[in-house]
Amino acid sequence: MRRAGYFPHPAHVFAAAEFWQNGPEPTISVNHFSQSFRSPTAITREDIMTISSFNPPVRTLMGPGPSDVHPRVTGAMARPCIGHLDPAFVGMMDEVKQMLQYAFQTKNQLTIPVSAPGSAGMETVFQNLLERGDKAIVCQNGVFGGRMKEVVERCGAIPVMVEDEWGKPVDPQKVEDALKANSDAKLVALVHAETSTGARSDVETISRIAHEHEALVLVDAVTSLGGSELRVDDWQIDAIYSGTQKCLSCTPGISPVSFSERAVEVITLRKSKVQSWFLDTNLVMGYWGPNAKRAYHHTAPVNALYALHESLVMLQEEGLENAWARHDRNHLALRAGLEAMGLSFVVEEEYRLPQLNSVTIPEGVDDTAVRGRLLNEFNLEIGAGLGALAGKVWRIGLMGHSSRAENIFLCLSTLEAVMKEMGADIHTGAALAAAQATLAD
Repeated sequence: MRRAGYFPHPAHVFAAAEFWQNGPEPTISVNHFSQSFRSPTAITREDIMTISSFNPPVRTLMGPGPSDVHPRVTGAMARPCIGHLDPAFVGMMDEVKQMLQYAFQTKNQLTIPVSAPGSAGMETVFQNLLERGDKAIVCQNGVFGGRMKEVVERCGAIPVMVEDEWGKPVDPQKVEDALKANSDAKLVALVHAETSTGARSDVETISRIAHEHEALVLVDAVTSLGGSELRVDDWQIDAIYSGTQKCLSCTPGISPVSFSERAVEVITLRKSKVQSWFLDTNLVMGYWGPNAKRAYHHTAPVNALYALHESLVMLQEEGLENAWARHDRNHLALRAGLEAMGLSFVVEEEYRLPQLNSVTIPEGVDDTAVRGRLLNEFNLEIGAGLGALAGKVWRIGLMGHSSRAENIFLCLSTLEAVMKEMGADIHTGAALAAAQATLAD
């Protein structure tokens, strides 16, 4: 039980973070939860007098997210706050929708930013499309397919799992077999870019198969939007969600979503109310919809939407295809350097994400110690493995503003120096030259 005025030691906070990153998600009983958050006395002013303004350290973020936020984006967030129904803000909202349509490569009218992080985007698409008793084919080849299963169950729907090995893409044949065995399935859900492993699945092929069986297609694009080829209309994706904190170079806290006309029809013909009032698109479209009078639904995160607007302006300035190519080019340079050190990748090259690189940790190397030194000595963050890959891999992100040559060189040089000092069995002295040669090609 926490005492009033008690603040946990930083080492305890770090240990807790390590548990959440590397271990399975804990099961917490209701009794444990209530006891943990019960305080015998109220916090007084004297208890908090030692707290002052928070000034975070300057880090280079090369983990699974968030990525480095571009200075233009942080600058946009500092602009004056105006009302969420202000005519000037309403005009900006329309521009955000148009630029999201460009990023998603879609003409879908129901393309909006949800005022919450990517997990709420996931809840939005599932809760609007599924009703109690519906059946959903859920593909799992990593952590986030498992999250989809959890959300399906909480909607009162029935998940039918299609499982593949972590680090492998979703197998389209398994999806087709599941659809044949479950002809009443309402939708097929899969992760385009599995953040826990760095594997990319063939959404276009799976979408075609799903539509042949008259099922909707629902896609997690949290890590792929802006970083990998993604074509919502051409691939006939019916519902998709993403996040702002990865390849869009933006701050966390907003989830772009898009629904096809077919999906909108399903939502309109629901027999029951959407489980969540806040995420009910029938209500939200009174604020975000085309030709809407901007009826009040919730107070939008005004300054966070300034940030998203700026990041999308930057995406259209660079060009979507150019952004995809930049992520590919920088991945190849990082790969050349890591392989020159003797490190190997978890995912086969054909299915490997350029923006999220899962690298096998050399035998005998202490995962936590290496990441701790990179963070504490060089202000460089790389990610730990999750679930089945905990303690076995590092996840190195090259997303959005983090996908730059200088970050590649920083990562390679510091990782090599730390592992060499720890006595790891790696090749030294060749990584930077290999990366430079690749970028020069």
